[in-house]
Amino acid sequence: MPQEKVAAKGLVERIGIEGSRIKHTKTDSDTTVKDANIPNHKVALKYVVDLLLDGDAGVMKSLSELGAAGHRVVHGGEKFASSVVIDDDVIQAIDECVPLAPLHNPANLTGIKAMKELLPDLPQVAVFDTAFHQTMPQKAYMYGLPYRYYTTYKGRRYGFHGTSHYYVAHRTAELMGKPIEELKIVTCHLGNGSSITAVNGGVSVDTSLGFGTVPGIIMGTRSGDVDPTLLLHIMEQEGMSPAEMSHVLHKESGFWGLSGISSDLRDIEEAMEKGNERATLVMEMLVYGIAKFVGAYAAAMKGLDAVAFTAGIGENSPIVREKVCEYLSFLGLRFDRAKNEALIRGKEGYISIKDSPVKALVVPTNEELVIARDTFELIDNR
Repeated sequence: MPQEKVAAKGLVERIGIEGSRIKHTKTDSDTTVKDANIPNHKVALKYVVDLLLDGDAGVMKSLSELGAAGHRVVHGGEKFASSVVIDDDVIQAIDECVPLAPLHNPANLTGIKAMKELLPDLPQVAVFDTAFHQTMPQKAYMYGLPYRYYTTYKGRRYGFHGTSHYYVAHRTAELMGKPIEELKIVTCHLGNGSSITAVNGGVSVDTSLGFGTVPGIIMGTRSGDVDPTLLLHIMEQEGMSPAEMSHVLHKESGFWGLSGISSDLRDIEEAMEKGNERATLVMEMLVYGIAKFVGAYAAAMKGLDAVAFTAGIGENSPIVREKVCEYLSFLGLRFDRAKNEALIRGKEGYISIKDSPVKALVVPTNEELVIARDTFELIDNR
């Protein structure tokens, strides 16, 4: 930074379990794969730092070249509407949000604390998944439950994938050559986990995920929207505990639960081509759900200028994009099949014809870039 050049990237896998390893790629060089015993995140980060300083694979001569560390933190609750420099108060606030994201915030804190222990003088920044959605009006984020559940348990819609939606909306505006303040955009983050967001004038005004990461459209193993009375009925009939139903909703539903084939849409598409009826049902439910949300958000924003597809499915499934765009023709979206077929594997651009009143685009997400930009800006302005 600020040149926004990627010097290196990598992944530490299977921390604390058998078969742990590190993949590290220096830009324009081969990938280094190292099998190692990595019992915890502190050891993992030590390996990362060592690789960054390595004579062959490294990109730094000294740790003094490292200006800051940026962390993706899933849940910031209502306290954080933007990224912040991490201090003890921020760590405490992230910890207070653990009941809202019990699977994610503890892991995020582990990374922050490990970095703090390894490099105590290095500034750190938290970039929150929920922050972008803090602009939603109360009419969009409240549920129709007794108000005391909001005041006592902070039960409301929070939304997730905010860093991705922020990047994709702003990149869409750049591609359109218009100020984002003038645009009404629906961003469709479609992957194993998915969410759809209405971005009006550059701010989130509604989003499909809610208090947790189950609502909205069907996902790899998550159910999407379900009538809660059905869940209560099933729990009563089968004597299920809340934890057991949570497992069903998060791990046994969606593509996998409906098809019995896979949680990966590529497998669903392959089975659909062979005539599998349940795979076809998954595809129909998915595109129908996406189109319904886009239509609803067009109504919520009183207009629509563009629909942007991103993430694993959004960037790489021409059939999903085509079927969604067919539904949206009533809004004035005019689809270009040839452009659509050409845009996969990280390519960006239009999949609507030049004169389409409503544009459709594929915009590969870049959450790491948003984290780097926010981190640089906050540290540079200290």
